[in-house]
Amino acid sequence: MAIVNGKQRRRPMAAGSWGNLRGLLSGLVVLWGSVGLMACATDSGTVVPEAAGVELYRLTEEVLKPDPGPEELPELGESATLEDFLRYAALNNAGLKAAFENWKAALFKIPQVQTLPDPRFTYAYFIEEVETRVGPQRQKFALAQTFPWLSKLSLRGDVAAQQANVERARYEAAREKLFFQVKKTYFEYYFLGRSIVITRENLELLKFLETVGRTQYAAALGPYSDVVRVQVELGKLEDRLRTLDDLQAPTASMLNAALSRPADAPVAWPKSVPAVQMALDDVQVIDLLVRSSPELKALAFAVEKEKKAIELAAKEYYPDLTLGLEAVDTGPAEMGSPADSGKDPVAASFSINVPIWLGKYRAGARESEARHAAAAQALTERRNTLIADGKMALYGYRDAERKIDLYRDGLLPKARQSLEVSLQGFEAGIGSFLAVIDAQRTLLEFELSLERALTDRAERLAELDRLVGETLPRVGIQSQG
Repeated sequence: MAIVNGKQRRRPMAAGSWGNLRGLLSGLVVLWGSVGLMACATDSGTVVPEAAGVELYRLTEEVLKPDPGPEELPELGESATLEDFLRYAALNNAGLKAAFENWKAALFKIPQVQTLPDPRFTYAYFIEEVETRVGPQRQKFALAQTFPWLSKLSLRGDVAAQQANVERARYEAAREKLFFQVKKTYFEYYFLGRSIVITRENLELLKFLETVGRTQYAAALGPYSDVVRVQVELGKLEDRLRTLDDLQAPTASMLNAALSRPADAPVAWPKSVPAVQMALDDVQVIDLLVRSSPELKALAFAVEKEKKAIELAAKEYYPDLTLGLEAVDTGPAEMGSPADSGKDPVAASFSINVPIWLGKYRAGARESEARHAAAAQALTERRNTLIADGKMALYGYRDAERKIDLYRDGLLPKARQSLEVSLQGFEAGIGSFLAVIDAQRTLLEFELSLERALTDRAERLAELDRLVGETLPRVGIQSQG
């Protein structure tokens, strides 16, 4: 400070002092860069989480690469196949897109939790200069960086990486669930179409029989009760046909919902269901389910995540280290000419937080242990449930196979033969009109039962694909239905 007219005034900073200040700040930056490099060499912000594995990071690059733009949706016209519907759903379904974005968000979390906290810069300006032997101190600058205890950052990265694995498995489970929804509705839509066709064919047969009955009654060759019986059957069949026709729009809207299309978008009738059989036995399917189910993978990753969280909670008992550098801008000495006049002092510092609230950290550790136990129990419960679901789906598949063989190779040929024989006997005057109607009714039910069995087999195979998380090996068979 200088005394002017009896008053103390702060001296203006000389040009040389500004040069000293720039040099001081440059020195701080260089020193801090060295500290940062040493930190990166130990436990810094780009640690690859050990539990994530190379596969996660390969997928991360694939998932987070720039979006090339929306892929063109397939046309769902008259010639559209089941594969076209599945591809359309995979590209357009809003729920699946949401699951994919959740996976991406989890991947973006990893570098956040692995990175060191931001360094802290402090600037202090002395309202009154502090006079020292080597000169007045006018202002000071400080940088500080906190370093979490060894392995804290890597463990946080492991936890986040396992959460990313959970979201990835959830995305895969959502995709398989969507595919099953599309397949099931597609197959039901096929069955509805076939039911309408078969019912209409039988309706035409009954109309023909009604004409025959009226002709015979007019010629006094048959009772009027035969006409009434066939009219009753006609009324029942026409009501069934109206019900099936009315069901077309709701079923199509369900399929459109899975595709994220407008509810009234036209959907062509499927021409067939896949004529395939499963190439694995029941034991192999259940074993594959336990090993490959995306739901079980998600829960297993959750268990691993909580295991890493337990390790991280144990590290909270250890302090974090904060390193700092401080420099003071000092002016030239006012009295005398000491050798170190105007020299800017630089000080290094370190500090640690003191984790004294042990009850808090014990509670955190117990919380992590409880979450790990809950995740393990959830995995066990879901595994048991999925095995039961798999066995029930296998039962449905085997039962549908049995019914297909029964109706296709046994009952349906006999029902057709019975109707033909009844018609011939009726035309020859040795058979009853009631026998013809019964044979027609039986043929209708057997034809619908065969289509139902074909649809059930396809649906159960689709359900097994969903439970396993992949398409099961199949063998082609001769087209049926």
